[in-house]
Amino acid sequence: MDDRSAGGGEPLLEAVADGTELDLLIKRHQTELTGYCYRMLGSAFDADDAVQETMVRAWKSLDRFEGRSSLRTWLYRIATNVCLDMLAGGRRRARPMDLSGPSSGASGPGEPWAADRLIEPVPDDRITGHGSRGTDPADVAVGRESVQLAFVAALQHLPSTQRSVLLLREVLGLSAREIAELQYSSVPSVNSALQRARATLAARRGEAGPPAAPVSDDLENALVERYVDAFERFDMEALSLILHVDATLCLPPHPVWMKGPDAIQAWLLGPGVGCRGSRLIRTVANGCPAFGQYRPSTGGDGFAPFALQVVEIVAGRVAAIHSFRDTDRLFPLFGLPPRVDA
Repeated sequence: MDDRSAGGGEPLLEAVADGTELDLLIKRHQTELTGYCYRMLGSAFDADDAVQETMVRAWKSLDRFEGRSSLRTWLYRIATNVCLDMLAGGRRRARPMDLSGPSSGASGPGEPWAADRLIEPVPDDRITGHGSRGTDPADVAVGRESVQLAFVAALQHLPSTQRSVLLLREVLGLSAREIAELQYSSVPSVNSALQRARATLAARRGEAGPPAAPVSDDLENALVERYVDAFERFDMEALSLILHVDATLCLPPHPVWMKGPDAIQAWLLGPGVGCRGSRLIRTVANGCPAFGQYRPSTGGDGFAPFALQVVEIVAGRVAAIHSFRDTDRLFPLFGLPPRVDA
């Protein structure tokens, strides 16, 4: 890459001379930056804050920018420093299943945990767009896997610098030389950090078993239709038929989670029986089908927000249902309506 370019062929020094043009160039990379910050931080809201701070720091340091690197590399250097500052406290986000064992289907949801303790979902359109590695099916698959909740949670086990190196190299496609320049490091140091990060993730994936091959879009859509039909009719037999044998259901920010079709069915027919009669509105989150779930209102005059469901599909079965309860923040983020009429 010509290090006098702006990542897409734009002359950097000319862009610097024209503040309006530079603003447009920065915005071209905003979606890709948001995806990077989300993977680093595990929260769409934290990622938005990090990108805004990146833009502020970029403008403040503009007079010290000499155009010796690409605009993209320069922005990622700033974004990485912002994320490292935000991660300085040492707390890592996780899923409920990363923090405790499964509960019986009869268990109540329990007291909610602090919002900054758990991985949060992100709309796909906030993190995909200009700057992706292309439309090659292999690259698309890598990009999709890299935002799934399990992968984002696994990233939290890496030291923040290793996390950054892995994402910059394997998801965003920067070279080891570019990453070394970005982190004021050396190519051998970058390669060493990348090797350690890969080993850690491989060990964690080994605990979960080998990843299953992705299903086709047609099969996924058919399964999603069956899921919506079974859930809205509250047909537990039909729902159980499409659940993976090790399927999980969790209710962030509550600690409880269930494993297996029997436990999931017991919860839905027990503590979760209020979900009967729900309506689902489809969206997309973390590379997976997702739904705004609306439960019948107390007065019977429509449906009120209850949860954002993120549904993971493995080997043609529903492998996980993440039912995020923070509708006050998540429904506006996903563009979901505040209620559904009867």
